[in-house]
Amino acid sequence: MDRQRAVGGGQKTAAARLSLVQQDVGVSMANLRKEARGRKCTVRIPGYCNGNPETSVLAHYRLAGTCGTGYKPDDTQAAIACNGYHDVIDGRTKTTDFTYDELRLMHAEGVMRTLEIWRKEGLIKS
Repeated sequence: MDRQRAVGGGQKTAAARLSLVQQDVGVSMANLRKEARGRKCTVRIPGYCNGNPETSVLAHYRLAGTCGTGYKPDDTQAAIACNGYHDVIDGRTKTTDFTYDELRLMHAEGVMRTLEIWRKEGLIKS
């Protein structure tokens, strides 16, 4: 099966299609997860940052069609977040300070900031 057909669907599994997309981006997803550690948060949810970059991880943005039961979105669809932010994003810390849509927007903006960092550092292709 040719690459174009594989990305668009065909007989490839979601994991196989994701692998092809990762090859296009030119990055190892495990490397981005490691790169997040020790970095300043890119998500900005007032009052929830723990201020400790050593707890930073990639907080994946869940979007219909890009994730599902048993698999996360691509690591380029994630923001650098401390565990304080990550807990709010994933719903482990409940808040009435912000609506669901406001939290989604702050997370999405963090994804954009993270992508810009990766691009400037040459970790992903433009």
